[in-house]
Amino acid sequence: MTRLTRERLASGALAVTHTPGAPVLPVTILQIGDGNFLRGFVDWMVDVANGQGLSKAGVALAQPLDQGIAGLLKAQEGLYTVLLRGIEQGREVETRRVVSCVSDTLNPHADWDRMLGHATAPALRFLVSNTTEAGIADVEEPYTPGACQTSFPAKVAALLHARYQALGGGAESGLVLLPCELIEANGANLKRIVLEHARRWGLEPGFAVWVEQHNHFLNTLVDRIVPGYPRDEAAALFAKWGYEDTLAVAGEPFHVWVIEGPAALAEELPLHKAGLNVVWTDDLQPYRTRKVRILNGAHTASALAAYGAGLDTVKSMMDDETVSAYLNTVMFDEIVPFVPLPEDERQQYAATIMERFGNPYIRHELISITLNSVSKWKVRVLPSLKDHVARFGEAPSGLSFSLAALLRFYRGETVGAECVGSRDAGTYPIKDSAEALATLGAAWAAHGGDPKALVEAVLADARLWGEDLTRIPGLAHWTAHHLDAILTQGMRAAMAAVPRKA
Repeated sequence: MTRLTRERLASGALAVTHTPGAPVLPVTILQIGDGNFLRGFVDWMVDVANGQGLSKAGVALAQPLDQGIAGLLKAQEGLYTVLLRGIEQGREVETRRVVSCVSDTLNPHADWDRMLGHATAPALRFLVSNTTEAGIADVEEPYTPGACQTSFPAKVAALLHARYQALGGGAESGLVLLPCELIEANGANLKRIVLEHARRWGLEPGFAVWVEQHNHFLNTLVDRIVPGYPRDEAAALFAKWGYEDTLAVAGEPFHVWVIEGPAALAEELPLHKAGLNVVWTDDLQPYRTRKVRILNGAHTASALAAYGAGLDTVKSMMDDETVSAYLNTVMFDEIVPFVPLPEDERQQYAATIMERFGNPYIRHELISITLNSVSKWKVRVLPSLKDHVARFGEAPSGLSFSLAALLRFYRGETVGAECVGSRDAGTYPIKDSAEALATLGAAWAAHGGDPKALVEAVLADARLWGEDLTRIPGLAHWTAHHLDAILTQGMRAAMAAVPRKA
């Protein structure tokens, strides 16, 4: 099978969309993160803009951990394929592009000097990252200038300090930092921790001033489902493409990158001019609210109920008449009307989400969505429920059902070091904080035979929700009603009985 090389790509021998000539470009972006998401999202966008002649941005890709794919990617000359498949406006779409913007790859834990070389190069302008939600954490560690720091913010602090020392600390040497970790205020939090490292390490005061005044830590919001390597289809795809690519990344066509920052910076990274859904704004919050409530809220409101009804994937949930009817009720009657955006915008976004949920090329496991559902329900679902109460005076039945389904999902027993629940299809792991598991386990042990008492005990426990949810009109009543129906009739029958608007 033919290998993917820059020579073959530039020759036109491979029938695939790519940047003409596939040149190795000067590095202007340092990327900390080698996972599927960044390669199928940020690097893909940069390559599209390069291909249209809007930019000439090369990426130095650094793996965040000692184990990673930098070596494999280097052996493939920085090239890999992004395969996008899904449903758009009712039509199946598919595109394939070989990304060639990765100019260098490295393991900073083994080659810190080369990492410093990129960080101190005058041409460098952007630092992009995705080190998981846990990556932006303040972990105390000593300063080791000659070796790679352990935590991600400490790496950034060390790299910026090296740049400050090498380039003199002028305004022109500052960087634009674009963290893609899925936490609120990711840029602001990263900046705060970097400055805390500088304080603890006793770095010169001028460095902190330079970080504050001349580096832009921008808050961002990212959205694209990128499952990664299409293992089950790989052989057939390679035969169809005419080349082998063991680093191929599969994802959905939908994408949005919202960046909270000055418009002038957008001109330096003109992705929005390449027809890409990149939004520069001075207020990211409405976009975050839209995503958290509509996409994440619909996931959390339906995934546990669907899993309890015997389904395993988001796609199977969309194909199931009972579950999809319930999802439509909570989505369009109980979530979308309360998102603080213009009606057309929120309706269009919700319709897009429903298409994404039904993407036949994405296998999104429901059990993966159930992780940490207590905190997710509080952040993603409760605000919509409260807005419904503010308008109509009572909790909505559908979102109350989602809470009952959550309580049923958490009925489990300790097996070894795990909490395990059961459904008709077998057992499943229940994964959440130790406090949430202990609290819900104790409630089931004390009140398992009395749904009303169980619901009142759990909803009143501020350790779970940060407040007493029994004070919300109708919520305890509807939740107890639905939980009783789930326990006596089964999840599917109880879901089918959830009242729907005419």
